[in-house]
Amino acid sequence: MLESSGDVEPPKDKKVFVKTYGCQMNVYDSQRMADALAADGYGITDDIEDADLVLLNTCHIREKAAEKVYSELGRIRQLKHERARRGRETVVGVAGCVAQAEGQEILRRASAVDLVIGPQTYHRLPAVVERARAGEKIVETEYALEDKFEHLPAPERNAVRSRGVTAFLTVQEGCDKFCTFCVVPYTRGAEVSRPVAQIVAEAERLAQSGVREVTLLGQNVNAWHGEGPDGREWGLGRLLFRLAEIPGIDRLRYTTSHPRDMNDELIAAHRDLPALMPYLHLPVQAGSDRILKAMNRRHTAADYLRLIERIRTARPDIAMSGDFIVGFPGESEADFEETMKIVRDVTYAQAFSFKYSPRPGTPGAEMGDQVEEAAKNERLQRLQALLTEQQRAFAQSLAGTEISLLLEKPGRLEGQLVGRSPWLQPVIVDENAGRIGDIVSVRITHAGSNSLFGEPMNPATGLKTAAEGARV
Repeated sequence: MLESSGDVEPPKDKKVFVKTYGCQMNVYDSQRMADALAADGYGITDDIEDADLVLLNTCHIREKAAEKVYSELGRIRQLKHERARRGRETVVGVAGCVAQAEGQEILRRASAVDLVIGPQTYHRLPAVVERARAGEKIVETEYALEDKFEHLPAPERNAVRSRGVTAFLTVQEGCDKFCTFCVVPYTRGAEVSRPVAQIVAEAERLAQSGVREVTLLGQNVNAWHGEGPDGREWGLGRLLFRLAEIPGIDRLRYTTSHPRDMNDELIAAHRDLPALMPYLHLPVQAGSDRILKAMNRRHTAADYLRLIERIRTARPDIAMSGDFIVGFPGESEADFEETMKIVRDVTYAQAFSFKYSPRPGTPGAEMGDQVEEAAKNERLQRLQALLTEQQRAFAQSLAGTEISLLLEKPGRLEGQLVGRSPWLQPVIVDENAGRIGDIVSVRITHAGSNSLFGEPMNPATGLKTAAEGARV
């Protein structure tokens, strides 16, 4: 563990500003970094100009995401100089996957940065900050030998409560799949699963603070295999059943999954566990077997389609979400048409699609036959048009159905509340539908461009349930 130098008197009422880029894992990590700093006397501020410590928690999945960080650091440099002229010190840190991947390069390119810290060493952050305040430039990206989760302080109850009625909970980090387009194995390391006791203890704290829905996170979450209280190795399906036993936890989700780790036990959980929401993010990335092989996905399009059929047989009302990459090296028009075909075959309630972006250090970046940018743009537009059409059709299929809705927060307009459907869509209802944290029955009246609209259910109306809606 790093030791604080103790050479500089810390400011009174220290404040930290955290900006998060990228995935839900980064959102979770930002919260835990804030918890670690809170234990060291830092309060959270939403005003960067009021911060004694500025942290950027970064994403390295695509090139533009990394460049956005450097642009932001240029603006922060000006802020840091202005504050210095007023006699106020600002420590600037870069965390996350860009930090892990680029390390010293960040200090070279961005003079305002005082510390760079990778995802596996967040528990060391308070000591690293104190060293930076003493004038040291620090790059802390070596993978920690100790378990960071055991060393991170538990969030205080009021801090957890302020996060609302839904929460993320990391159960697994890293990935051993080595898809040729992906930097995760290099920035997050090998797959590591947290033990059951640690996960349950964190979920119980969340429940005690009013959280009703927990989303389990991992770069490859369905590969989770942690040690159970019986000393045996558990899989994700069994863990979900255990978490559903916690009083107050009424809804469970998990993301992101790999098709090769979708086993029988987990599919059975979708069939038998009411708390597990009927929504599954299961990326396929491409529909061409030739491209899937080049991506090192280690499954075929037919494998994926058979898996989808098994999942839908187990849970007929499940909605599918996915990820797609267009323009991977060597992708022909025929290959792209196979991607369009698998989208039509599956039908997605939601999906994320991107142009291939070469990431330094990955095999894909070294491949020949890179696809021209114009072709990538044209294919992405066609794919997104199809996905948008499917997303709208699914939303519209829910009109007239009864759903359970977790009320999460006030709406943008006075008198409104916003909740999330079992399929993760925002639903807007009148504030009289219930209180924040309630799970209420509502009838979906219509679908807007980005949200559903509902009204409280009258049990006497005999409306159909969502399971009777369109197949998704």
